[in-house]
Amino acid sequence: MEIKITTLSENTAGAFDLLGEWGLSILVEAYGARVLLDTGRDISAVHNADELSIDLDTIDKIVLSHGHHDHTGGLRNVLSKMNRKGIEVIAHPDVFAPKYARRQGIDRFVGIPFPRKELEDAGAHFRLATAPIIINDHVLTTGEIPMVTGYEQVDAALYVKKGDSWQPDPLADDLALIIKSTAGLIVILGCAHCGAVNTLLHAQALTGIDKIHTVIGGTHLFNANREQIQLTISALKQFGVQKLGVSHCTGLSTAALLAREFGDAFFFNTAGTQVIIPIE
Repeated sequence: MEIKITTLSENTAGAFDLLGEWGLSILVEAYGARVLLDTGRDISAVHNADELSIDLDTIDKIVLSHGHHDHTGGLRNVLSKMNRKGIEVIAHPDVFAPKYARRQGIDRFVGIPFPRKELEDAGAHFRLATAPIIINDHVLTTGEIPMVTGYEQVDAALYVKKGDSWQPDPLADDLALIIKSTAGLIVILGCAHCGAVNTLLHAQALTGIDKIHTVIGGTHLFNANREQIQLTISALKQFGVQKLGVSHCTGLSTAALLAREFGDAFFFNTAGTQVIIPIE
């Protein structure tokens, strides 16, 4: 048996004929489940799935790691490609909140670019929950992630607009996908807005499994200070991570530091990357 993890959308493309696009979409095939975590920003997930000969219509469920457009903007295209009704889409209730980034005096909408009804008409059946969702005996979502480390904070430039007022977005909808395997935990991150280390600690607490074998996805370290990056590296080493594939919002300079620190355990998780983990 094996676990197969294929990145369909990421900022950069790792092979000819694939598209790079700011965002993330990762297909997880594990213990009989086929789960798509996020859908990229627009067309890349569907295009790259076709190029990789992956039939999106065989996906069981879609999980949205949070409500930002670079992780949800491809959802309508994915649903159209699947062309069926009642596709379960797992997310947090805040996923449809009116999310904005406020940087350098510019307010920019960064939420899901489609009304909920339009997505439901396209085939989505939303399952919104704050708690973890068990997909099968080995695969589950994290649900809300507690903020415990102290050095990991939600980006202060992110807001939710309610009427005429602006409120800091706590990103309560930030979640990750966990796979319990014989090799240890495999954690697939979206953006890790609540912190990669907070997410991994929560995965351990939820499952009762300490060993973390693989971490793949966005770590939201591209704007982090040196202290947070070093503390994150230290924590990842303490977790004993055997495979570390960073993407998207990690940032090239941070990825280079991680590559130096983790050596052969590290890989750039670009669009088209496929990771196969043998299991008993």
